[in-house]
Amino acid sequence: MPRKKRPAGATDEPRAAAAARRRRALGRDRMPPLPEAMLTPAQRVALDEIVAGRRGALIGPFIPALRSPVFMSRLQQLGEYLRFDNALGPKLGELAILLTARRFTQQFEWFVHAPIAAERGLSPDLIDAIAEGRRPIGMAADEAIVYDFFVELERTQSVSDETYALAVAAFGEAGVVDLVGIIGYYSLLAMLMNVARTPLPPGEKPALAPFPANG
Repeated sequence: MPRKKRPAGATDEPRAAAAARRRRALGRDRMPPLPEAMLTPAQRVALDEIVAGRRGALIGPFIPALRSPVFMSRLQQLGEYLRFDNALGPKLGELAILLTARRFTQQFEWFVHAPIAAERGLSPDLIDAIAEGRRPIGMAADEAIVYDFFVELERTQSVSDETYALAVAAFGEAGVVDLVGIIGYYSLLAMLMNVARTPLPPGEKPALAPFPANG
């Protein structure tokens, strides 16, 4: 049976939107590493600070952030606590990071943190489900609380009394504050890298497909 011709100007909107997102994601790096000779004194101080810290290098979001050295300095100090010392512990902290990376389709964030999440105890099936935009099956109780908290906060910009009470009972008020902090901090990093079009390391391929248009 012959295919019907599409009216002039008509498009397959979901497919076109996905293609546009891919083009944006694969675009030229807008804020590449600054040549060392061009660094201001304030940028050198901020660079030395991050290299001397627990990260040990200037990578990912801190490459564009170095354009604003005071911002980068304060940002990485907050991030050092949220990544390494938060009240949730390493496994649940990484779960919140992966959920945030998936929400923003942030390839570099996912590239860095998916292997760390596996090392910290998240199962391969759980990580794959998040990458595919599905609710993981068989989550532990604490993982499900983090997952549901994230999804509700992302969708409604708040959480219900029930969701809040479950999170406080599991993690304490400090844990809830740190969970919100991790989501907010890594959302900021994701937005910064998406705007800057921060690339993956050479030879690495994006692990995350774009969300559907209504995702």
